[in-house]
Amino acid sequence: MTTRVLVWNENIHESTQEEIRAIYPSGIHGAIAEGLTELLGDEVEIATATLADLEHGLTAEVLERTDVILWWGHIGHDQVDDAVVARVHEAVLGGTGLIVLHSGHFSKIFTRLLGTTCSLSWRNEGEREIVWTTSPGHPIAAGVEQPFVIDKQEMYGEHFDIPEPENQVFISSFEGGEVFRSGVTFTRGRGRIFYFSPGDQEYPVYFHPQVRRVLANAVQWAAPASEVRATPAVSNPARRDWAALTGAADTAITTTEEATR
Repeated sequence: MTTRVLVWNENIHESTQEEIRAIYPSGIHGAIAEGLTELLGDEVEIATATLADLEHGLTAEVLERTDVILWWGHIGHDQVDDAVVARVHEAVLGGTGLIVLHSGHFSKIFTRLLGTTCSLSWRNEGEREIVWTTSPGHPIAAGVEQPFVIDKQEMYGEHFDIPEPENQVFISSFEGGEVFRSGVTFTRGRGRIFYFSPGDQEYPVYFHPQVRRVLANAVQWAAPASEVRATPAVSNPARRDWAALTGAADTAITTTEEATR
């Protein structure tokens, strides 16, 4: 079954800064989409959207036909409409996968889903980052080099104010001695969430083959297992006749035992 992917990017840096546009001429969203197409081909149907689109490109109709969202944001977090955030939040709880990238840790959708500040330490001096796999058996780590090196990247360091992850897939180390939980997973409602930190706009990180492999793996992992999309809700079922059900089960067991004698 084809996984329907939406790559969302605020697209402010590329639209306003020539030096960033030179790195990402098709936008960060374009580079990410290119990498997913390169590795997943016909397994995915990819669309892109930006902050400037109508309802940020995240209308109810778009979300209804989306299986996985990749989210890149930085200086435009406060410009994302709260009603749109609520809509994406409901979609994730109902089963849509969400991959949050780099400074998207401060996005409204990520902080709302995690319930913490999601703050961290940072320093942008173009330092080498080494990404280490801490869960080699996890599907997101499949085929990823151990470790892999990003020559220049913004430093993200601990403490990273997030809830305890379900899985820590990657940890990064930097030239200044800092470490950072750079790849972590969560589940909220029926939706799978993966946060992956490499990807500052000032460096061509989304062209890195290992980063592209991680994102492709993450899309496959985050895709919903069921076509049913529904936010978990309260129900009021009628009481079942468990005695009758138990009796029927006992009768079936007895009949089977007698038949094998």
